[in-house]
Amino acid sequence: MMLQRFFAAALTLFAVACASAPAPAEAQQTQSSYSGVERIVVIGDLEGAYEKYLEMLRTAQLVDADGDWIGGEAHLVQLGDVPDRGPNSRAIILHLAQIERQARRAGGRVHALIGNHEAMNVEGDLRYVHPGEYEVFVTRNSRREQDAYFDRYVAALRRSPPEGGMPVIDAAFRAQWNTEHPLGFVEHRRAWAPDGELGRLVAGHNAVVRINDILFMHGGLGPSFAAVEADTMNDAIRRALRGRPAPAYPDIITNQEGPLWYRGLSVNPEDAERPNLENVLRFHGVNRVIVGHTKRASTVISRFDGRVIIADIAVPSGYTDPHAFLIIESGQYFTVHRGQRVPLTASDAAQACNYITAIAAIDGNAGPNARLAQRCATPVETTDQPAEPQEEPAAQPAEPQEEPAN
Repeated sequence: MMLQRFFAAALTLFAVACASAPAPAEAQQTQSSYSGVERIVVIGDLEGAYEKYLEMLRTAQLVDADGDWIGGEAHLVQLGDVPDRGPNSRAIILHLAQIERQARRAGGRVHALIGNHEAMNVEGDLRYVHPGEYEVFVTRNSRREQDAYFDRYVAALRRSPPEGGMPVIDAAFRAQWNTEHPLGFVEHRRAWAPDGELGRLVAGHNAVVRINDILFMHGGLGPSFAAVEADTMNDAIRRALRGRPAPAYPDIITNQEGPLWYRGLSVNPEDAERPNLENVLRFHGVNRVIVGHTKRASTVISRFDGRVIIADIAVPSGYTDPHAFLIIESGQYFTVHRGQRVPLTASDAAQACNYITAIAAIDGNAGPNARLAQRCATPVETTDQPAEPQEEPAAQPAEPQEEPAN
């Protein structure tokens, strides 16, 4: 896997070197603060689930049956992590780009925020890539692309043999290599290059936006980033994705306290995390933070008396996805869970308990949300107990190396 990430990153750099055109103007999205927005729809991590994504947009009345924008002046916030674990992230990213243009013409906005998995794909960390992600790129030329990349791969090995010695390049080696670099792999890496079909769209977006009195991002902000301006973070992340890291924040796309990776707002005990949250809210002049990234429950939930909302949805094995997301209308918050609206009121423990009880009723009072509702009767704070969280190790970007010449 180390060699695979090594050469994946090398291919990305090769693709960048072959591309000379700058990112198109439509991919640039530098404005990060908006006010006076009456309707906001917030969708969490999608992980390649294209049909689920479209169903939620239609339920929210943002797109019509053909997938075209009908949301008027509404804002859609997608909290990042479109790719990995599922097969159709390319379709989602391209559709988001389509409705981003349509929404802007109608006076609305689409904010496709950068998550850690977008950054991982640009950087060549492919540990979570679903096989279907490669398959969608397969063409009649893919075998030739694969053969040419294999030749460059072997040439690079011979020029810089691994510490354990040069492997035997035989049929078994090639068969294993083909498994790790299937048809479509080369095209996938080219598309995710900073100037590629997908990479240029991602690298033109924001990671942090403020709408009204709410701060949106994928992960959260730890103490070392709590008092950094949103525009500064967005610029540093875009520069890092394009291979030109900002000197002040060279590791922002992998830093565990940065906006792509921080989990403290979602998992740390509230008493311990509260000072950091207060710093974030005060510095950014907001009353609430909305994040994805960390699966705490099988629906949208809140912490800190509603000042943090988590919209990444856990779907334990054996349970159906509730397609849960958040709608904010004229300052009122609603979770849409299995197509039904539930007011998200959580200014105290009793309201939070009533909310999860209503969600559990939609689930037929069975499953993970029902168990969470049952725990409301105990004095233990329910939201400090993760509901089957799905942790992942930090990004491990391969060392950048030049691609061998053909």
